[in-house]
Amino acid sequence: MTTQTIDETKQAAFGEKMMEVMNHGFLGLTLSAGHRTGLFDSMSTLDRATSEEHARHAGLDERYVRELLGGLVTGGIVEYFPEDQTYRLPPEHAAFVTRAAGPDNIAAMLEYLGLLGSVEDQIVECARNGGGVPYSSFTRFHELMRQESGAIFDATLLESTLPLVPGLPEQLERGIDVADIGCGSGHAIGLMAEAYPASRFTGYDFSEQALGVARQEAADRGLSNATFELQDVGKLDVVEGYDLITAFDTIHDQAEPRKVLANAARALRPGGTFLMVDIAASSNLEDNIDHPLGPLMYTISTFHCMTVSLALGGEGLGTAWGEQKAQELLKEAGFTSVDVHRVEGDIQNNYYIARR
Repeated sequence: MTTQTIDETKQAAFGEKMMEVMNHGFLGLTLSAGHRTGLFDSMSTLDRATSEEHARHAGLDERYVRELLGGLVTGGIVEYFPEDQTYRLPPEHAAFVTRAAGPDNIAAMLEYLGLLGSVEDQIVECARNGGGVPYSSFTRFHELMRQESGAIFDATLLESTLPLVPGLPEQLERGIDVADIGCGSGHAIGLMAEAYPASRFTGYDFSEQALGVARQEAADRGLSNATFELQDVGKLDVVEGYDLITAFDTIHDQAEPRKVLANAARALRPGGTFLMVDIAASSNLEDNIDHPLGPLMYTISTFHCMTVSLALGGEGLGTAWGEQKAQELLKEAGFTSVDVHRVEGDIQNNYYIARR
């Protein structure tokens, strides 16, 4: 047994880092509550105001608002003026914590803390004994995914994402057949179907709850060219039925991603395109050490993406399966041409354009 020499400077620095992690972790819950209650949206429309005034304006209980503000002030999110006990959300901060910020609203992402925390006991059990946590344990998952992806779709889908495929907007205008695999709540299909009424859109998902939301949105928009089917895309049996197939951040969750990709390739007509959006990362951990979303990726993977796949006896690719593995699986599925792009405003995804 060897005795290791302790670098006291390194130890002190790590202690400070852990204190920061602890404080920021708890601050994340407060930020999530501020988002969910609408407090930030309300504060962004006021200047300096007391906790009573902020609570009244937001329609919230003052005692809770005052305590939330305490955490937000000490966390550097909200400004406090002790001379008159007023609080202010600076516009520079509102740009990252209000619904008006769209995909830049980081406070909305922090809702995942509560969701993932709710399955921690099950994750610990799986870490000890193997297996996975099923989708059914994540009671608000589709709601949060709809919120997160919806903001990105609204900001980028029609103007930035679809034009990545040369000539695709023109094809959609003329009318083609489109499928979205793992469509979730169907917001992407709703946007495309409304923008391109001559095209026909089908969404596949294995969550009846998510499809119910998708069908309601399509009905609310009056979309007769959008349909949704309950389908395990690992068992999709369509041959040359579509000109475009999309998959938005769903392949890495699949129990059998290789089958899903092979099914997508088979379902494309000659000359068709598979547009896959998935996490921008490397398949090699060492390349992700300085990734700006590294801890987020691996934590969400452990607490959701990997475990839901393992719960189905699946491959468990995980969130950070990476570009190298994605390229490998796409080629294995039969795609002979794969181009990778990025979209301004979306820091977390790669955009793969694949053809047979």
